Amino acid sequence: MEIRDQAVGFMEAWGIPGVAPFAFCLFFSKLVAYTFLYWLPFYISHKVIGGEYLSDSTARMLSSLFDVGGVFGGILAGYVSDYIDARAITAASFMYCAIPALFLYHAYGSISLFCNAALMIAAGLFVNGPYALITTAVSADLGTHGSLKGNSRALATVTGIVDATGSVGATIGPLLTGCLSSRSWDSVFIMLMVATLIAGLLLTNLVIAEVKVKLRTRSSSSLEESQI
Repeated sequence: MEIRDQAVGFMEAWGIPGVAPFAFCLFFSKLVAYTFLYWLPFYISHKVIGGEYLSDSTARMLSSLFDVGGVFGGILAGYVSDYIDARAITAASFMYCAIPALFLYHAYGSISLFCNAALMIAAGLFVNGPYALITTAVSADLGTHGSLKGNSRALATVTGIVDATGSVGATIGPLLTGCLSSRSWDSVFIMLMVATLIAGLLLTNLVIAEVKVKLRTRSSSSLEESQI
């Protein structure tokens, strides 16, 4: 008779190493991403770009470039994480790079239409890269973590936890923006940069662990080469 693995419980899934840090990292990542999704057209249409205000239709078309950057960001994040075999290092690096990208977009996006578009693509690349990585490759890795001892019935639970936590952030971000934008857009972008910083910091322990593994592997390889 075939013995099936027992499904992993909700609290047990939270206890899998890496689930909580990546879930809360996605919380802040989606907070930023969905703020742009809902508010970027409004922000663009109410900001002087190249000496003039853009029409609502032009603002909507221009805002789509954020998603274009996100497409390339997802591809780049996946490639880099596979190449260096380090999900946390990749995600954290993208989040830290997103901070200056957001600052530059807000500070210099009004210079010209081209400048706005270029900086928007860069912001989309760094913001959406980790978002795409965590919801796909990272969730799959966590759902088959070694601590599960081969239990294959955790993938859906882990993926659901990570994505649901991110969705809470996706709800809160636009709401906070609605409150803060009435004060100033500077406040909104400070909130977004702080959220991005927190997202990166949440992965610190995982980044340190991956760096230690890389250094240990490199030391072992060097020792083997010296013995040959």
